[in-house]
This record gives sequence, structure tokens and C-alpha cells, in this order.
Amino acid sequence: MKAVKGKPPAAAGETAREVAASRLYWMAAGCYVALTALLFAWLIWLAPPPESLRSPVLLIFLLPLVLGLRGVLHRRRYTLQWTGMLILLYFIHGLLAATGAAPQRWLGAAEILLTLGYFSAVMLILRRGKQRHKAGQSAG
Repeated sequence: MKAVKGKPPAAAGETAREVAASRLYWMAAGCYVALTALLFAWLIWLAPPPESLRSPVLLIFLLPLVLGLRGVLHRRRYTLQWTGMLILLYFIHGLLAATGAAPQRWLGAAEILLTLGYFSAVMLILRRGKQRHKAGQSAG
């Protein structure tokens, strides 16, 4: 497909349902997987909650991330949209942890960095896809 003057060309592998496997996508996927691993390690080894609360806390914190993992790894546009909004809850959690007790401050800071990296990358990916979609509609 030829690029129209002033309009971005369609990216290889970009469809209405999937985003292209760009560096930006791989950054987003890496942040998402790293956030999942960080929260798992946080809740199991680094600063676990009391034994009686461990299972419910693991479900509450990890289940939403695990549910979106397959769609993120398969580059599904809709999954990137809803996980981009979901990640804001983890950003808030990271802010609370970073301003809380000393042992969990660095975990909260890491969570903030990963959520900001994911959110920024996903918003740029989705914005670029929307621009390409509009360019394709006006050209066709």
C-alpha cells in the first residue's frame, strides 16, 4: 500500500483488531508482564500480606492482569484499550505504596514506573492506529 502525501502508511501487521508488533508495542508488553511479575513477587515473597489474606489479595490484584495477559500478548487492540484504563488502578496503588511504609516504597516506585510506561506506550499505539484508520478511510 502506497503512502498518501501527509498521511502515515499502514504498518505491517496492523489490522482493525490487532496492532503492529513495533518497538512501542514490545515496550508496553514488557511493562505489562513485568508489572504482573512484580505484583506476584511482592505479594508472595517481598512484602506478603497476612497468611489469611494472601489468597483474596492475590485474586484481587493479579486476576485482572492475568485476564488481560493473553490479549496483550496477541496484540489485540480492544484488550490494550481496557487494560490501559485498568492500569490506572495499579498506578494509584503504586502511589499509595510509594508514600507509605518504608519497606514498600521502592515496590510502589517500581509499580508507578511500570504503569506509566505501559499507559504511555498503549496510548501512543492506539493513537497511531486511530490516525492510520482515519487516513485509510479518507484515502479510500
